[in-house]
Amino acid sequence: MSVNKIQDENNITLDELAKVLDSGAIIQARSLLNSLYPSEIADVIEGSPRNRRDLIWKLVSNENKGEALAEMSEEIRGNLLDELIDQDGTEGLAQIAENLDTDDLADIIKSLPKHLIRTAVKSLDKQNQDRLAKVLSFPDDTAGGLMNTDTINIRSSVTVEVLLKYIRRLGKLPEQTDIIFVTDIMNKYFGYVSIQDLLISNPSSLVSEIMIEDKNIIDPDTDKHEVAKTFEDHDLLSAAVVDKDGVLLGRITVDDVVDVIRDEAEDSVLNMAGLNKEDDIFAPIFQSTKRRTVWLGANLLTAILAAAAIGIFEATIEKVVALAILMPIVASMGGIAGMQSLALVIRSQATNQIGESNSRLLIIKESLIGVLNGILWSSIVAVAVYLWFDSVFLGTVIASALMINLIIGAISGVSLPLILKKMDIDPALAGGVILTTITDIVGFISLLGVATIIM
Repeated sequence: MSVNKIQDENNITLDELAKVLDSGAIIQARSLLNSLYPSEIADVIEGSPRNRRDLIWKLVSNENKGEALAEMSEEIRGNLLDELIDQDGTEGLAQIAENLDTDDLADIIKSLPKHLIRTAVKSLDKQNQDRLAKVLSFPDDTAGGLMNTDTINIRSSVTVEVLLKYIRRLGKLPEQTDIIFVTDIMNKYFGYVSIQDLLISNPSSLVSEIMIEDKNIIDPDTDKHEVAKTFEDHDLLSAAVVDKDGVLLGRITVDDVVDVIRDEAEDSVLNMAGLNKEDDIFAPIFQSTKRRTVWLGANLLTAILAAAAIGIFEATIEKVVALAILMPIVASMGGIAGMQSLALVIRSQATNQIGESNSRLLIIKESLIGVLNGILWSSIVAVAVYLWFDSVFLGTVIASALMINLIIGAISGVSLPLILKKMDIDPALAGGVILTTITDIVGFISLLGVATIIM
């Protein structure tokens, strides 16, 4: 069996591993599983039915368990941690913590029940307790919650030769190390020395002579989205996290930022459907049903509002039954136009391209696009409806309704995210539902209303 083949496609990993487990070849399954990266092991466990996860987890080596846990969704991680503590107590967690970055260790600790967090922290050695306490003091969605405390610090008064000897004595650099931080004895931050400059500098040079002033210092309270934007804008591999007193707290590395970007992308997609990336795809049926029922109920309310709008014009529909056939066209076209604007604005908000200075201009622009699309498509659909029903009346009605709904859809699509953001509501979560409700109701009312007025 080719490990390369297994690493190429995750679905093959699941299928091949299932076959090996079914055959009873436990040693082969263990070797196969631990040949994968921890993130791939996490994918295998998340993609396996619940009744097989315990067996797979037991096959994971202690070296891989910590990083694999850090890569899992909160729900699955919490279930495995519960079983780990039931079997080995907090000592098992202490063994896993030895090779973990501080931010990953913090994520794992936070997944424990509240009454076990203090016990778990006490089971760690003093060094892990200290570095963990620093990260746990900040919210998850901030730079402080994202940072690692495994920094290499040096004084500015030492020579390059001394610094190189110090690094050799360490024997191993923290992962993703591209710079050495320059601090004083109180850990006050002055700048950094890049590994590249260090290797090519004269051994007798002082660190202060090759030190670079850091222009990308990150405050620990900075939102993780802003951290990702800083890394993207300045092509950073790592960045110093420094408090208001100038004290170096830790560092953020690009691998953590990639996780932030990926999580935000997943959140945007799943939130539009009322789902959460932390949900277990193999969660019990009733549990999954309960989660989705709330979202379906919210959508039912919006559908009732749209139906109520149609009910107002019941007499008109009875006289011209063809209007019922045309209603989905108007609602759908308005909805699509609105979703285009909505997606554009949500993306622009994510990249900080929209503010108070340009939001009005964007609304005007999207409104004009709605007008132009309205003229184009109302003309095309009007001709099609005339040829279909041989009725100038129906052609005029749908042209007017389409014009109105395409303009309203475009304006709503650009305005809703701006309004929701000011209300501290995630536009990706609520924008789609509200927009659909608006375009449905406006589409139905404009179609039936225009028909009623002309009649």
